[in-house]
Amino acid sequence: VQQDFIQRFLFDSFPARGALARLQDTWEEVLTTANYPPCVRQLLGEALAAAALLTSNLKFRGTVSLQIQSSGPLRLLIAQCTDNHELRGIARIGDAPASAGGLQAWLDDPVLSINLEPSGRGRRYQGVVPFSDCSLGASLEYYFHQSEQLDTRVWLAANDHSAAGLMLQKMPDRTVTTEDWQRVNLLAGTVKPEELSMLSTEDLIGRLFNEEDVRLFKPSPARFRCSCSRERVAGVLQSLGRAEVEAALATADPVDVRCEYCNRSYCFDALDVAQLFSQRQVPPPGSVSRQ
Repeated sequence: VQQDFIQRFLFDSFPARGALARLQDTWEEVLTTANYPPCVRQLLGEALAAAALLTSNLKFRGTVSLQIQSSGPLRLLIAQCTDNHELRGIARIGDAPASAGGLQAWLDDPVLSINLEPSGRGRRYQGVVPFSDCSLGASLEYYFHQSEQLDTRVWLAANDHSAAGLMLQKMPDRTVTTEDWQRVNLLAGTVKPEELSMLSTEDLIGRLFNEEDVRLFKPSPARFRCSCSRERVAGVLQSLGRAEVEAALATADPVDVRCEYCNRSYCFDALDVAQLFSQRQVPPPGSVSRQ
């Protein structure tokens, strides 16, 4: 049984579509990189499932990124999924909140950014909306309504072993009757988190929409994959400048640069640094943290 997948479906009787995403091995791989508090862990899992759902109808080669930024203890959360359904994600947190008030205690004035980043020279797009009621699903629904005028419903779930999501959308430039749209939303709204996490697509769709004509497409496999590389890390070091890198080298030789997403280590000794700054071509930077 395929554990990590994204699967699209259509309603044949009216112009609406849907997608189901489930991540198990991918999610467990993300969790190996950091020990997140339960509220943050659940939100990161939901964000990864949501990023996977958003690639189900992607029309270009590239990456979809979800970012939640806040001035509270949860400063930044990022979930990324490529058109090949390769995922990664991180959360950056500061001091724990003074009171245990659920996710609200970790967030202060949060905003949600949806970034579409085509490969190559394609035009990038960013949409920013409030992070409503500490609900990622509700925030995404608001984004689609405001930015794309596309009625969308999203249900997300995450636990220690699985991250999953279900999305329904009206087809663009097509008319769905209010009765049809309300009916399938009411049916989908009965989904339970454990059903999203455990039932096969056939069983879940059969349970929710057993009287509807639903066409399932072949599932697309998903997996964890980080895009970091030694060349990207070299680009980050070059962007810092020779003086700063040599100062770090004087403190710790070699300089150890560790990727935030996959925890892979890249070491640069004195000879590596000398060669790095003798080169004129700067590789593209990646997302890493220097220790």
